Amino acid sequence: MASFTIKNPRQAFVNAAIAYLVFRQAVKGVKKVSVYGLHRMLALLWRKVAGGLIYHVRRAPGAGAVVQRNIAKAIKDIEDSMNIDLPGETKYLAIPEHPMTDEEILAVLQRRQNEAGVDWKNGRASGAVYHGGEELARLTNEAYAMFSLANPLHPGVFPGMRRLEAEVVRMVLSLYNATSECCGTTTSGGTESIIMAVRAHVMWGRKARGIESPNIVVPITAHAAFDKAAEYFNIGITHIPVDPKTQKVDVKAMKRAIDSDTVLIVGSSVTYPHGVSDDLAALSDLAIKYKIGFHVDSCLGSFIVPFLKEAGFPEVVCDFRLPGVTSISCDTHKYGFAPKGTSVVMYANKQLRHYQYFTIATWPGGIYASPTIAGSRCGAVIASCWAAMAKMGREGYLEECRRIVSSRVKIQRAIEQIPELYVVGEPSSSVVAFSSRWPVNIYGVMDELKKRGWELNPMQDPPALHIACTRLTVPVTDELIRDLNESVAAVKANPDGYNNGSQAIYGFAATVPDTTIVDEVAQGFIDTLYAV
Repeated sequence: MASFTIKNPRQAFVNAAIAYLVFRQAVKGVKKVSVYGLHRMLALLWRKVAGGLIYHVRRAPGAGAVVQRNIAKAIKDIEDSMNIDLPGETKYLAIPEHPMTDEEILAVLQRRQNEAGVDWKNGRASGAVYHGGEELARLTNEAYAMFSLANPLHPGVFPGMRRLEAEVVRMVLSLYNATSECCGTTTSGGTESIIMAVRAHVMWGRKARGIESPNIVVPITAHAAFDKAAEYFNIGITHIPVDPKTQKVDVKAMKRAIDSDTVLIVGSSVTYPHGVSDDLAALSDLAIKYKIGFHVDSCLGSFIVPFLKEAGFPEVVCDFRLPGVTSISCDTHKYGFAPKGTSVVMYANKQLRHYQYFTIATWPGGIYASPTIAGSRCGAVIASCWAAMAKMGREGYLEECRRIVSSRVKIQRAIEQIPELYVVGEPSSSVVAFSSRWPVNIYGVMDELKKRGWELNPMQDPPALHIACTRLTVPVTDELIRDLNESVAAVKANPDGYNNGSQAIYGFAATVPDTTIVDEVAQGFIDTLYAV
């Protein structure tokens, strides 16, 4: 009988290890091609390789001096535009030595409140301020003052606060057709709601499924908070392309991206960039088939999407009627008209919600438990949220849905009548995105709209603008349509006159392979927020 012996076990082990690593990379490569397609995969590979080369070259002694000077200039321009010295205005760089009077304090606050910015009160801003009207604002301000000292961390001290928070969660659960098993918590906003949902599924995957290296699969249009969560928790994240016409996620590509370590897939209702609802029913079926979590991000759809059918628009089912849904995020501080700092994350059952919690039984300070990232929290915003929902009622939210979505539809139809523009995707709620055809540059249109007092949000991949219609947009819809037509005409008449400004910034961001350049400028922007 023939025998087999290894003459050099060490070399054999090295060869086997190399073969295993090559095999793993090959499997990853094949999987990426199946998800993205060969053409997109090659484009991503080129961007990664080219970006890496530029990154290392510009860090070589002397080689990156020009790039760094340009980055420094861009950051300086941001600082000069934001941190403006106002004549006669005192800068408070340390706690005042002597107490200021109430009159002095209020005078400073009044001046700061009146500093010139975008005229949001007259509907000139996209989203940003989700105003429920002066009467509602007075009520929520009064509720805020009543509970300004309340801290939900201490339910024994503030039992009424506990009751209000629990009722906020139940009211939102009811809006999303929750069963008696469903539950949730309040959070400080959509980002925290998303981060908490990701944490819950990651912990579920590790503890209930034994997954050591969990990953999540999200549409490329999903909110950036999912990327933030993936970075915070050091987990894998796969971005799935969308249909170029509808901007809905490619469900087949998402299916191919799911593997044995996947704990969560994501769909939006609606997406921030284009106001599109993904095919949530199909994603629900995927989650059931693979026995994984499915999160619906309805932070922007919030109190609009649940009322679409009743308001006379096509229905979008984005709630617990879909059997695969395990969690939902909904911002009460958007179309719920609550003050900023409130959102709700919902779960299909208490077991999943438990994975969101943090508890420690061995701390010398006592047994510690908190439902979300924060320990102490502001009870005032929760009380104001409760007041807003109670004041609006279902009838009020239904009427606002009808008015706001009708405004979006009117703007969309006007865009469709402008030959140089086209709508991006299939908007279903309060947001409409649009791009331009040659010779009109869409970022030039944005700059022209700024001259006319409008602040629309720039998008990329593809280049576009969007407006998130609010209650404040409704009375100025015709003004926006007029100014949009004038802006397009101005850019068309002088297409080469817009190579600087917004086009220079976003055109550069879209074409430079080394994204760390854009990151540095973005970090400089954030630094400026804290400059005095």
